[in-house]
Amino acid sequence: MKTLKVFLPLFLAFSTLCFSSVSKSEKDVLIDFYNSTNGENWNQKWDLNQPVESWYGVTVINNTIVELDLSFNNLTGELPKSLGNLKNLQVLNLHMNAVQGKIPKSVGEIEDLKELNLSFNQIEGELPKSVFDIKSLESIVLFMNRIEGELPEEIGNLENLKELTLFNNNISGELPKSIGNLTKLKTLHLSSNQLVGAIPTEIKNLTQLETLSVYDNNMNGEIPSEIGNLTQLSELSLASNSFEGTVPSEIANLNNLVTLMLNNNDLDPDIDVRIAQIPTLVDFKFISSPRIKATMSINNAIVSD
Repeated sequence: MKTLKVFLPLFLAFSTLCFSSVSKSEKDVLIDFYNSTNGENWNQKWDLNQPVESWYGVTVINNTIVELDLSFNNLTGELPKSLGNLKNLQVLNLHMNAVQGKIPKSVGEIEDLKELNLSFNQIEGELPKSVFDIKSLESIVLFMNRIEGELPEEIGNLENLKELTLFNNNISGELPKSIGNLTKLKTLHLSSNQLVGAIPTEIKNLTQLETLSVYDNNMNGEIPSEIGNLTQLSELSLASNSFEGTVPSEIANLNNLVTLMLNNNDLDPDIDVRIAQIPTLVDFKFISSPRIKATMSINNAIVSD
């Protein structure tokens, strides 16, 4: 019996140690996050009396929080400044909630962050420049928010970035030339913003790019022939801007292209027929022209608006 009395407290102490592996500082950040985003109204709530490892959407590895995935969970309120104290966080996914306010500058202190997904919320203000110091970032997905301001030259620091998806915001200014530094980029989706200016010729460096979409902006100038270097492209969407001049024949080099949208611009109607004959192309929209509608078709898809 004495052995049992001695063993029981030791067992309980050992169990508590095992289930309290996350540091108090990281747990405090999560509690702050819970309160700031009205956790009592979440679809999947946290029981703050239970170990952090059991909390919905929290992934713990080696006693540190590495992932916070609370998508579709009815979050409201604002992101707390303390969020940057989750130093080992690799994934932050808050897709499809109602989070408001600005992205805190402290997010730039999360040096191991790889995925930042705050899409389909009510985030406003400019992107903090500190975000562009996180060289580990592979994915920035912030579509369907109220983000404004320009993309800074510092975006070229994100040498590991594979996806930049910011459509349906209020981003203005020109595409910075430093975009050409993002040589691992596969998705560049900036449609439905307020971008102006031309596509920089440095786009030629993005040879891994599969999606280039800037439709529904205020961009202008000629379409650079350097786009012909992007042989991995499956989608090229430039519609509803003010691009002008001749459609570069180099687009015919894009043998993986499935979608090509050039409609609602000021482009020359004379287009190299080889473009319409790209073997993979199934969706080609150019301009409203009876002559083109009557003479050009691809894979049963009529070239028109």
